Amino acid sequence: MQVNDVVAYIQADRDRFVADLKEWLAIPSVSGDPAHDGDVRRSAEWLAGHLRKEGFPTVEVWETPGHPAVYAEWPAEDPDAPAVVVYGHHDVQPVEPLAEWDTEPFKPVEKGDRIIGRGASDDKGQVFFHTLGLRALLAASGRQAPPVTVKLLVEGEEESGSVHFADLLRARRDRLSCDAVVISDTTMWAADVPSMCTGMRGLTEAELTLRGPEGDLHSGSFGGAVPNTLQAMATMLAALHDAGGRVTLPGFYDDVVPLSDEERELFARLPFDEDEWLRTAGSSRAAHGEKGYTTLERIWARPTAEINGMWGGHTGPGGKTIVPREAHAKISFRLAAGQDPRTVQEQFRAWVAGHTPAGVEAEVHIPGGGVRPCFSPIGSPAVKAARRAMERAFGTEVLFTREGGSGPEADIADILDAPLIFVAVGLDGDRIHAPNEKVEIPLLLKGAEAAAYLWEELATALR
Repeated sequence: MQVNDVVAYIQADRDRFVADLKEWLAIPSVSGDPAHDGDVRRSAEWLAGHLRKEGFPTVEVWETPGHPAVYAEWPAEDPDAPAVVVYGHHDVQPVEPLAEWDTEPFKPVEKGDRIIGRGASDDKGQVFFHTLGLRALLAASGRQAPPVTVKLLVEGEEESGSVHFADLLRARRDRLSCDAVVISDTTMWAADVPSMCTGMRGLTEAELTLRGPEGDLHSGSFGGAVPNTLQAMATMLAALHDAGGRVTLPGFYDDVVPLSDEERELFARLPFDEDEWLRTAGSSRAAHGEKGYTTLERIWARPTAEINGMWGGHTGPGGKTIVPREAHAKISFRLAAGQDPRTVQEQFRAWVAGHTPAGVEAEVHIPGGGVRPCFSPIGSPAVKAARRAMERAFGTEVLFTREGGSGPEADIADILDAPLIFVAVGLDGDRIHAPNEKVEIPLLLKGAEAAAYLWEELATALR
């Protein structure tokens, strides 16, 4: 397959590709708002119809107790060829605050080389470039089918927690059997610095309540003579980190997959300006965190404990000199590769039990099972193959990143028992989840080109 043939096909089909994408973007598939339930279904049905027109021999809308997913399959010519699942989502975030949009969020517009509209980057645009890439591959190679079996799975609940997604994966595991999973729901470092994500952190949360006396007490009569729950809370949470910024839960770091020297070196080659990054971080005044790691390493590959909120006692106007009966805090843990949310939850419970002072009762509430981290070693055959495909498309070296956020990727990898590959062309500047979300059309076309090369690369690498 000649590069020029792929590029020529993609460029010739640009206008049709953009027009079709804009038609899909106009469907307000906000999964978190019940008022848009019908729109999420309409989005799934639109995508299913489009995939049928694109030539996929099998296209189905898969029902869940919530919003539907779309499944499409194009078998390889060789029945012994590897199979690859491409994962994305067709639901989108809410659009509020509307007043901050320069255009109507569900009337997508082109401005120069950009499409502006909700879902343009996250994730409809990035799902959509795979359809163009597959058509370009077939046209340029003269094939009637791809060199691997391509299975497209596009869920409808990612932006509302993928509540039913793991059950869907288990129920459809036989249909989704594969040798690798391509994720197109992340970002690159920059338009001129192409990169591949190799992992996402997990997440678990807890709410801690401390109780002392049955009611608030007069601080003059009882202060200094009975435990103060807010003081106890402050003391406990201050002990959650040591002087080096490490989390003090026993065993917290035991399962963390360490960064390899090669990955640290590749992170260091990214053009990262810490002062500029601090300005984007709410004009923060200094970098902070676990000693021995850079800022990028901390937010991508190291676990954290964050105090998200504390309250209790008197918080209204004027003084009220009391010993408060209760204190509350919300804590979240971002989890690095190798960690399990339920293990960390038990570690936190044990830590609280060991740090609760006499005369105070502690209650830990865990609001769910958490989200597991995911990780793809940069030396794996699948990642190497995807990197080659992206380098063919971009004509330059592709570096590596990770992401600090969380998603359903760990469930996908575990339930389907397949390695993950992150091939995406979004940018941090795409204003994902914010007003005026956009996507760069030239990057979508590069994504399509990379996707066209990807199937050949994986056909060889996964045998």
